[in-house]
Amino acid sequence: MRRAILWLCLLCLLLGGCVPQKAQPKHYTATFLTLFDTVTTIVGPAESEEAFQLTAQQIHDDLERYHQLFDIYKDYEGVVNLKAVNDSAGIAPVKVDPEIMQLLTDCKTYYDLTEGKVNVMLGSVLSLWHEARTDGIRDPINAKLPDPEALAAAAAHTDPDSLILDEAASTVYLSDPLSSLDVGAVAKGWACQRAAEAAPKGLLISVGGNVCATGPKTETGDPWVIGIQNPDGGDYLHTIYVHGGAVVTSGDYQRTYTVAGEKYHHIIDPETRMPSDYWRAVTVVCPDSALADALSTALFLLPLGEGQALLERCGAEALWVAKDGTEQMSPGFQEILRT
Repeated sequence: MRRAILWLCLLCLLLGGCVPQKAQPKHYTATFLTLFDTVTTIVGPAESEEAFQLTAQQIHDDLERYHQLFDIYKDYEGVVNLKAVNDSAGIAPVKVDPEIMQLLTDCKTYYDLTEGKVNVMLGSVLSLWHEARTDGIRDPINAKLPDPEALAAAAAHTDPDSLILDEAASTVYLSDPLSSLDVGAVAKGWACQRAAEAAPKGLLISVGGNVCATGPKTETGDPWVIGIQNPDGGDYLHTIYVHGGAVVTSGDYQRTYTVAGEKYHHIIDPETRMPSDYWRAVTVVCPDSALADALSTALFLLPLGEGQALLERCGAEALWVAKDGTEQMSPGFQEILRT
């Protein structure tokens, strides 16, 4: 009897050891091409492809709403967006949705934090560069830079104090009739952050390279592996481990055009009104995608020492790639480096 009980116990142990571990849900991918004029990719686990597509579509719909609200070029039926605010500059306050009010409130904070390097009131200057770049891409032979005198005149209408927010009335007013908003330095990161906060855990959301992880890749805590683009193209410059938070890169290889054999990018220094020449690329890692977006722009416009000081104040990490290809990393960035 005792032997029978012993064999029974042994059998239970053996069977218990053979119980399969819970399988990790399969990962799926969804891609959208109509948001923020870039490629949006969503990756994550789900019990079925149908379930994942429902989740991905909800994230798409959230991002689409932000895309329309923050657009400064197009009107959308039933939507009061930033184009409407710009169109009413110097005329009257515009009643806006809470998302616009919060975005612009945050942008005022980023302006102070970066000592003016991230200024959403730079629209009058950026519009001249946008026009020159569009014309130059359309007609490369006759491509030219914006007129310096026109840039100087436009810069006189970038005062952040002309952006008047009335939270009680939920209105935005540009008191300078020649001023305009351009939230390109923050909008994608801000929208990605809000979408990530509303999404299930364990997803990866990439909006044109603004990457948000809503948690680890697996239920057991495995990290995501994020590739850092090489400014010269080809294979990734590095890969890093991320369990959550945001990874955002600003680089001189994005939105470029060529004038007289020289390439010009879209990241404009508010002081010089010209593309910054410090770095080829700056990648920022921090918990909040909106802040990461603002920081990647600011660090791109700053020399290393000033950028490091700003980074430390914000508790973020960064990788800088210089014009000659040399790299600088914050200590925390080195710790998450995979390759």
